[in-house]
Amino acid sequence: MRLLEIINFSKEYLEKYSFSKSRVESEKLIAYVLKMDRINLYSNFEMELTESEKTEVKTFLKEMARKRKTFDEILAEKEKTQEIQTVEKDFKNENIEILTKSIQYLKKFGVENARIDAEYIFANVLGIKRNALMLNFNREIKEEDKEKIREYIFRRGKKREPLQYILKEWEFYGLPFIVDERVLIPRPDTEILVEECKFLLEGKEEPKILDIGTGSGAISISLAKLFPKGKVFGADISRDALEVAQQNKELNKAENVTFVLSDVFQNVLEKDFDLIVSNPPYIPMEEYEELMPEVKNYEPMTALTDKGDGYYFYRKISEEAMNFLKKGGYLAFEIGYNQGEEVSEIMKKIGYEVMGVIKDYGNNQRVVIGRKE
Repeated sequence: MRLLEIINFSKEYLEKYSFSKSRVESEKLIAYVLKMDRINLYSNFEMELTESEKTEVKTFLKEMARKRKTFDEILAEKEKTQEIQTVEKDFKNENIEILTKSIQYLKKFGVENARIDAEYIFANVLGIKRNALMLNFNREIKEEDKEKIREYIFRRGKKREPLQYILKEWEFYGLPFIVDERVLIPRPDTEILVEECKFLLEGKEEPKILDIGTGSGAISISLAKLFPKGKVFGADISRDALEVAQQNKELNKAENVTFVLSDVFQNVLEKDFDLIVSNPPYIPMEEYEELMPEVKNYEPMTALTDKGDGYYFYRKISEEAMNFLKKGGYLAFEIGYNQGEEVSEIMKKIGYEVMGVIKDYGNNQRVVIGRKE
């Protein structure tokens, strides 16, 4: 099989699993296997791959699809495993024992990704990045740090407190965000919403954007950093949430964001927005009752569910946004895994041109975009 055929095969394979940049991911993967720069792939498109090279490509593809991770993430995992095997020989036995027991404790209480969570906790307490933990793990851990590690592991395990609330900070779209029980934890799936908004506003240097239900400010601040000359407004009904959002504005030096205390559009004085974006409470009440304890017992209920069928805010925001969008402006929603068709219908009935439903890496419906005609 020739190189060009392998590239096309890999692209189509990843497309089936809803990878948004399937060709780029394919090129990265194949360039790595062939030990070649991506730029040189197409000048060698007729070369034949060996059986071992084809097998390695297919192994990477299957792992990416199974874990729903990009090639860079899979490669980082692989390199980290090799690093652990190299460095672990030099670790202090006591440090290994503490980490191992911590992982076992978290597993005992049903924590998913127990090793990753334990590593985040150790790295946070020791004041280093998680990816540098293994390189610093042969140093002695102070007694007060051991106590803090035990406390955090207890909270994450027995109490099932979210890791993000324990650490008080989490990354979203490459930016740091302060998070606590006053706000919803920013999730990687929401980055797809930000990415789609970036595409919609491509070419606009000074867009005017409104984020309804801004919470921690993750969406509005990320967009403000993408469009530094734009004007971004973040509205939320919760004073507590806006306090956190303001802290995140200062943390990320996002001077072009203004936060407004408002029940949806009630106190929004500006109009003629190029984009209105929202990740509203969309979990139906019956599904809310079945949520994991980390979510149900800690994250703010009002940010998760409308206490009804999950569509209240889609109806309300879609209807009222018509008076705040400029002609040709966009309304972009994050949605639940099975809400694409219903939200699209709501928007169509009000008069939007629905441009599509975008899926996430897990092949779940994630974003609906409408345009004011």
